[in-house]
Amino acid sequence: MKRLEDLVRPNIWQLAPYSSARDEYAGHEAHVFIDANENPYNKNFNRYPDPLQRTLKEKVSQVKGIPAENIFLGNGSDEAIDLPYRCFCRPGIDNVVAIEPTYGMYRVCADINDVEYRPVLLDEHFQISADRLLAACDEHTKLIWICSPNNPTGNNLQREEILKVIEQFEGIVILDEAYSDFSSQEPLRKKISEYPNLIVLNTMSKAWACAAIRMGMAFASKEIIHFFNKVKYPYNVNLLTQEKALEILSNPYQVEEWVRIILQERSRLIEAFKQLPICKKVYPTDANFFLTKVDHANDVYNYLVQQGIIVRNRSKVTLCDNCLRITIGTRSENSELLSALRSL
Repeated sequence: MKRLEDLVRPNIWQLAPYSSARDEYAGHEAHVFIDANENPYNKNFNRYPDPLQRTLKEKVSQVKGIPAENIFLGNGSDEAIDLPYRCFCRPGIDNVVAIEPTYGMYRVCADINDVEYRPVLLDEHFQISADRLLAACDEHTKLIWICSPNNPTGNNLQREEILKVIEQFEGIVILDEAYSDFSSQEPLRKKISEYPNLIVLNTMSKAWACAAIRMGMAFASKEIIHFFNKVKYPYNVNLLTQEKALEILSNPYQVEEWVRIILQERSRLIEAFKQLPICKKVYPTDANFFLTKVDHANDVYNYLVQQGIIVRNRSKVTLCDNCLRITIGTRSENSELLSALRSL
């Protein structure tokens, strides 16, 4: 890995972050707050939230097994995806490399930040090649994006290939583990102390069933987290989100039960789907969804819309011709999908 000073954008390295009122008195007890131009009325909602979400990070630390100093919390995973561009990539100069197909926000954020995006195709089994990813890099490549389990393909990428990329790339590797709670593979977030160039993303939107509260996570060295905190907006995670996240994180056994049911339904739905005449293939999955190749995917998609059933048509995605991505719903939702397709 290059020195962090050589990877971070010079203006970000020298940036003096905004100093919020809540940061300046940190470490002291206080009961009168007349420093931040807040309205003194409407208690509980009139004060700015903790800009560093300290209480919530301690809870995340307990649940995820990561020290609080190695945790960044953001407004959905989108913020954690955008920040590496803003911290490391000089617009119009630097580039990033990513697997293809994968989650579309990596490319969108590259375009927004005016950073060249270099996709590298997965093989016919939707697997990664470390050599091909590394070959796509040059002296201006700052980031490599990897998602495992991958979206929209659903499969875990080969761990030895991921580690080869991390060990041989001189820049920052970002591994998105949004769906790792549905996988039996050990998450790589627990290896961040071994790999100072690794950032691992996670989210409250999938297994934790909290997509509406918009809370994403990034796990990395405390040095990288420091730059994320410098660049983020001061109060990026609102009080309501922090409170709801604390509530759901306090009941991990409920989440484990949801995951168990989803995995059980995944097996049932996939086996039934394979028997449908329209089904050509169901790809292996380690997530809470599966990708399937069907006859005339556009027609099937439109038919399901008419039935009030929405799946994701991925036919225009690279390597996913005539493919639908189907999320595992409740047992009744899954049965309604099967019933509709059996009547097609």
